[in-house]
Amino acid sequence: MNETRDRILDVALDVLGDNPDAGMGDIAAAAGVVRRTVYGHFPSRLDLIRTLTERAVAEMTDVLAEVNAAAAEADATWVAFIARIWPVTHRYRVLLALRRGEYGEAIHSLLGPVDELLADLVKRGQDSSRFAQHLPAGILSQVAYGAVFAIATSDLPNENPDPRAATITSLLMLGVPETRAVALLDDQP
Repeated sequence: MNETRDRILDVALDVLGDNPDAGMGDIAAAAGVVRRTVYGHFPSRLDLIRTLTERAVAEMTDVLAEVNAAAAEADATWVAFIARIWPVTHRYRVLLALRRGEYGEAIHSLLGPVDELLADLVKRGQDSSRFAQHLPAGILSQVAYGAVFAIATSDLPNENPDPRAATITSLLMLGVPETRAVALLDDQP
C-alpha cells in the first residue's frame, strides 16, 4: 500500500514538474493506476500537494539539521546547506510554481519549520557578523533562499541551473563579500 502511495508521489512530482496544471487523471495514468487509486490515497489534489510539501519539508529540515550539527561558521554552513539541498530544490521545484497559485497558502503554512531553521541560521550569521544586518533574519533568509529557488527553477534555453552560481548569489545577498563567497565554495570537497 505504501509502495503504491510512494510511487504516486514520485510520479506526481514528475508530472506536475512538467505541467503544474496536470490533473489527478494525468498522475494516475503516468503512475499506471486508475484515478480511484490516486483518490484512495489522496482525496483531493490539495491533499496530494500538501503531502508533497510535507515530504519536501522533511527532506529540507533533515539537511538543515545535519549541516547545523557541524557547528561551522554560518556562511560555511549556508554553503553546505545549498550544496546538499540543490537536488531537493530541483526535485520539488514545482512547489514554487504551485505556491504562486491556489495552493500557496497551504504550501506556505507547511514550510514554517524550514523558514524558522533558515532564519535561525541567518540570525547566527548576523550575530557573528558573517551576514549583513540590513534586514531582519527571517526576511533576509527568504530573500537569499528565494534566489536559490529562482536559479534552480529557471528555464532558460540552453542553460543548466548552476548550484555554484546559486550559492554565490545567495551569499552575496546575505552580505558575504564576493572573495569570501568564492573561497567558501573553493573549500568545498
